[in-house]
Amino acid sequence: MSGPRFGSKGESSLRRQIEAIQRKRMVREQVVDLNDFRNLRKELQAPTILVVDDEEIMRNAMKRILENEGYKVILAEDAMALSKVLEHTQLDLILLDINLPWVDGIELCTMLKRHPVLRLVPLILCSGRRGKEDVERGFEAGCDDYITKPFELESMSHAVSKALKREQA
Repeated sequence: MSGPRFGSKGESSLRRQIEAIQRKRMVREQVVDLNDFRNLRKELQAPTILVVDDEEIMRNAMKRILENEGYKVILAEDAMALSKVLEHTQLDLILLDINLPWVDGIELCTMLKRHPVLRLVPLILCSGRRGKEDVERGFEAGCDDYITKPFELESMSHAVSKALKREQA
């Protein structure tokens, strides 16, 4: 035995009642705040930058600087953390410290620049090493730019925007 049947009149009446309830709820609730939508859209469109540095203070400082400039920032403390990030995140830029445990930044840069997909991601080496031979080793490994620590905010900002523009071109 089947349940009660509504004729077309009963079904349309029920449908109208449901639609009326939904309209009332939508009027009462703020469905989408335009500012929240704009901020979310901006965040979704913001370039994603991975900062790899074994010093927590430096990672967090770089994160604050880059986020203030509108970038989405992900942090990693070493090559293992970097590999986990790469499994599930598309990156627009990598800022890589040279002095890392296990695998140093030069070796890591070489590996990343040999990878068929990751070689296209701009990579900036960041280091306290200022010697000519250190800088040359960085560029030989394939980095797109080399900035020295402690860095001026403007020089880091300039290097990041320049690398991202090159990537988009």
